[in-house]
Amino acid sequence: MPKSRPPYSVEFRRQMIDLVRAGRDPEDLAREFEPSGQSIRNWVARADRKVGLREEKAAAAAFPERDELIRLRRENKQLRLERDILSRAAAWFARETGVVPSGSSSS
Repeated sequence: MPKSRPPYSVEFRRQMIDLVRAGRDPEDLAREFEPSGQSIRNWVARADRKVGLREEKAAAAAFPERDELIRLRRENKQLRLERDILSRAAAWFARETGVVPSGSSSS
């Protein structure tokens, strides 16, 4: 389990956010200071959402087009699976009835 430490001060976080916005890389700041690069990126993202520079994840998922895209991809996957099953079944029945010799490659 990682060591626990008291939370970073608001002022320290603000300074890290300002440095990232000024062009510094979060990984470079992580090597120079104690917090991880991911923590710094999370702070910047949270600050951006607070001032309206980024959308909330829940709000981004609310778009009807995104919901439709997810639904259509799921339906497409199901239809491909059904097509493959029917194709294999047709090949099996063709071999069983003698229409197609068993040595042929139909799937």
